[in-house]
Amino acid sequence: MSAPTRRRLRKGAMTAAVAAAAMAALTASQAPGLSVGPEEAPGKSAPDQAPGGGEDSITGGSPYYTDLPPLESANPSPGGDLEDEADESGIPATVLDAYKQAEARLARSNPGCNLEWELLAAIGRVESGHARGGDVTADGTTRNPILGPVLNGNGFAKITDTDGGEYDGDTGFDRAVGPMQFIPSTWATWGSDGNDDGERDPDNVYDAALAAGRYLCAGGRDLSSQSDLEAAILGYNQSESYLRTVLTWYDFYKEGGAESVPDGSGADPGDRSDGINTPSPSPSPSDSGRPGKGGGDDGNKSGDKGGGKDDGKDDDPGPGEPSPPDDEDDDPGEPVPTIADLRVASPQSSTAYTGADFAERPKVRAVTSRGAGVSAKTVTFTIRGQTGAVFAGGEKSASVTTDSSGYATAPVVRAGQLAGDFTIRASVGSGVSPVDFAAAVEASYGLVRIGDAALTAAAGGEFGAVEAKVTYRGGPAVEAPVTAAMVTEAGEPNGEGPYFADAEGDPVRKLNLTTDADGKVTLPPIHAGDVAGTYLLRLTTSEGVELTLELTVE
Repeated sequence: MSAPTRRRLRKGAMTAAVAAAAMAALTASQAPGLSVGPEEAPGKSAPDQAPGGGEDSITGGSPYYTDLPPLESANPSPGGDLEDEADESGIPATVLDAYKQAEARLARSNPGCNLEWELLAAIGRVESGHARGGDVTADGTTRNPILGPVLNGNGFAKITDTDGGEYDGDTGFDRAVGPMQFIPSTWATWGSDGNDDGERDPDNVYDAALAAGRYLCAGGRDLSSQSDLEAAILGYNQSESYLRTVLTWYDFYKEGGAESVPDGSGADPGDRSDGINTPSPSPSPSDSGRPGKGGGDDGNKSGDKGGGKDDGKDDDPGPGEPSPPDDEDDDPGEPVPTIADLRVASPQSSTAYTGADFAERPKVRAVTSRGAGVSAKTVTFTIRGQTGAVFAGGEKSASVTTDSSGYATAPVVRAGQLAGDFTIRASVGSGVSPVDFAAAVEASYGLVRIGDAALTAAAGGEFGAVEAKVTYRGGPAVEAPVTAAMVTEAGEPNGEGPYFADAEGDPVRKLNLTTDADGKVTLPPIHAGDVAGTYLLRLTTSEGVELTLELTVE
């Protein structure tokens, strides 16, 4: 590591300590993620790190950088070190552009989310130090892999391989990948093409920033709401310390603390020479920590909170040094979480045709007052209203246990044969407001008249052309049988009034017809007859769908 880089890292550690002390004084609580004491001893430049939030977070529980922004903006005080100050808080130009482009795209596709690029910058700073100080190519792809620790359950979540090593080079277990640190299984869902090159690459900062923005906006979140903002961040990494650290950087950037710096000149949180970015099947946690977190000149990696095993060196705080704060999410004495809210996690309305299954299944997430998912709780889904719809087991009610992330999904809903609207309610008992999902059943077969002109004819004359269309589940019903009959108000055959004519010209008042390739049926000429009055023409499909039209003879 070069001397200037080492100087910046040591200075960053001191800045974090000063900022943390000030925050503790203001908030009467320990500052987020302060995991080192005073300035590191010479030759040991190790940025802070902390564990992530478990296998349910977007990063798979990988550690993250906990150093804080300076108390002042990036503009140095008189006599200060301009280069160090700018590099500490600056954002590399390409990375900054990626954050801003992601904000612009989501402002168009999801304006209700109100995502700000400063939030992406805060997460990017905490997750990878802005792609390790902007170590990216012109198109935004990292020059060296940015890989989190092997998620083999040894100090971290255990996530067996989901991508065949495509993204992380590991065919045994998954690892968080790229500047926004997606685990491969999460990237499979949220991966995006942020630079329009036809690829979805977690190692590209444009793709990763857009994917992170889409994830933060998911579920109808409005990030201008503090509760939605905190829930989104906690969903990224379920740690209260992580939440506080990200919010601190977010506020810093929103207050003008961000300054664009050339690529490669931003604050690189660690030394690239320690080999921890090299994909391997099963390195130990100490060899595979979040890239750049550690790797001082003597090879020692600080921050055992990141999951490193004992390397033989005494990492306990020295006399007079504060102990690293425990991550609150990992406190074994923490009480069992309780559900404060049920949140919608799927479309809140859906439609199916009679006799079919609903494609969408109601899904909710049970969360605490801080937005963390609550597992192993029972959610009851109930079908309400006049409907023939039932769950796959034939019942109107079903109980589902929340998974490790707090999600519960209703069983498949079968529409039945009764068209109409109904509601599916998700509830967890008293004290928590239930969630309602609107559902509608539409008839599989439809029959409508083409055109809406009044059917009127003078006595002895003819009515204009009458056409109708038969549909099946939204498409044309081809060669579908249709009966056309003159009927009374009671639905009985009517031997008087308008009529069709057979080949000999004799009156016929019932015909069997068939739709064409477009689902249309065109009736032959209808003769008005000689008696004025209002008469009924009824069209009926083979499925019993009826359409009754009025014929007026003047």
